[in-house]
Amino acid sequence: MASFQFYTQLILIGVASTIIVRALLARYQGKARLPPGPPSLPLIGHFHLLLPLPHQAIHNLSTGYGPIIQLFLGSVPCVVASSPETAKEFLKNHESCFSNRFVNAAVHHLSYGQKGFLFADYGLYWKFMKKLCMSQLLGGRTLDILLPVRRAETLRFLGVLLRKGKAGEAIDVGHELLTLANGIISRMIMSRCSSGNDEEAQGIRKLVTDTVELAGEFNLSDYTWLFKKLSLQGRRNKRLKETRDRFDALLEDVIKEHEDERRKRREMHEDGQIRDLLDILLDIHEDEASEVKFSMENIKAFVLDLFMAGTDTSALTTEWALAELINHPHVMEKARQDIDSVVGMSRIVEESDIVNLPYLQAIFKETLRIHPTVPLLGRLSSESCNVSGYDIPANTLLFVNLWSLGRDSKLWEEPLEFRPERFMGIEANGNGNLDVRGQHFELIPFGSGRRSCPGASLAQQVVKTNLAAMIQCFEWKVNGTVDMEEKPSMTLPRAHPLICVPVPRPNLLSSVMRAIE
Repeated sequence: MASFQFYTQLILIGVASTIIVRALLARYQGKARLPPGPPSLPLIGHFHLLLPLPHQAIHNLSTGYGPIIQLFLGSVPCVVASSPETAKEFLKNHESCFSNRFVNAAVHHLSYGQKGFLFADYGLYWKFMKKLCMSQLLGGRTLDILLPVRRAETLRFLGVLLRKGKAGEAIDVGHELLTLANGIISRMIMSRCSSGNDEEAQGIRKLVTDTVELAGEFNLSDYTWLFKKLSLQGRRNKRLKETRDRFDALLEDVIKEHEDERRKRREMHEDGQIRDLLDILLDIHEDEASEVKFSMENIKAFVLDLFMAGTDTSALTTEWALAELINHPHVMEKARQDIDSVVGMSRIVEESDIVNLPYLQAIFKETLRIHPTVPLLGRLSSESCNVSGYDIPANTLLFVNLWSLGRDSKLWEEPLEFRPERFMGIEANGNGNLDVRGQHFELIPFGSGRRSCPGASLAQQVVKTNLAAMIQCFEWKVNGTVDMEEKPSMTLPRAHPLICVPVPRPNLLSSVMRAIE
């Protein structure tokens, strides 16, 4: 009873405090010009308006209130940009103000207190890690060296599809693609296979899934100051600790193995072996002359970043692309003919072929236009600034609604239609050379500016190559059409699994079997 009274009083205090804050804000608006937005409720702000899918709800609000709107998530002030012009204003013209990320309590805990790269505040350490990513960890030379690893995982994946297809068994495409992405990242980082069915591989996949799920879960205390110090989700906090402890134990074992192997190689003066990303990180850790001291916790947090950013994102993009192709068989057939003409029927498509497959690249862009892997791109303002005539306070959470950008009829003709041709030839209307790396704000699936995704090159290689192989080697049999419903998440997952039978193409059956043997 006493506990109930305590929480009742606490909520009443919170409501009263919120009303006072809103009143003070109203007075502030007399001096400052804030973006427009809908009325908010005490304590929860605009949360009630963002259900069930925040990116869709915000899109609808933006059509009424304009391309820049203000919202409150609990007590956290937010601003939303929903046009290329406003996205450019925030991410390029005022980039220095919006170079940090909003970090919830779960991510802070899982990332060893933001000691990785993905969630670190902009500063000396972040600049060091960005330079390291682009020059060594995710640079072209490293990706070329690790090409055999990616190729081996692709062939393993095709082997699974072949066995299922020959038996006439349906597969959960999303599950298999997630296993593939996990396998690629795990082997590239630490030379551990997570795509098999042994206990260790299943454990790694479960660990990554749990980590991504916990990092993306909604937690009221992240947004409402009243609940900051209260442990309202004890079970969740227990899962957080257990998950990080499991991840820590796994990495301790892997790091010890790597250190033992490195010691042996040095003793035997062996230099020629392929090194994984963990070897590169350990080199930096051991480098006394490094401009930034790189601790073991920095290594662990960075490995976690790679797993979080590089697994479900590439899997989801490939799954959405295949779903669209199944619903548009003429696009599927055109893509298949394009691949057959370039690659032939005697071998399986490879990464080096992608540059010669413009229609496949158009399919990739069109998929990301309609189904951006992260629909709401988030940043956090480090200082007050004025954007497009609006005063934006410090510590304001910025969302750029990439989902809105892809559905803007002012930018795209028939925006809800899946039409890769809009990026090619006479239908391109200036979009033929549209780049996805952040220079053209109509299409910025990997972000823009200094905090754009450093793994964009890897993601494009993985998604395009494996999608091409799935198109080339199999017909995809489903019952009826594939629904395109979304479900709530940090990323953009499908609401329902994509269940298909991968039917091997007869003319390529021997090539597939020969490649995977």
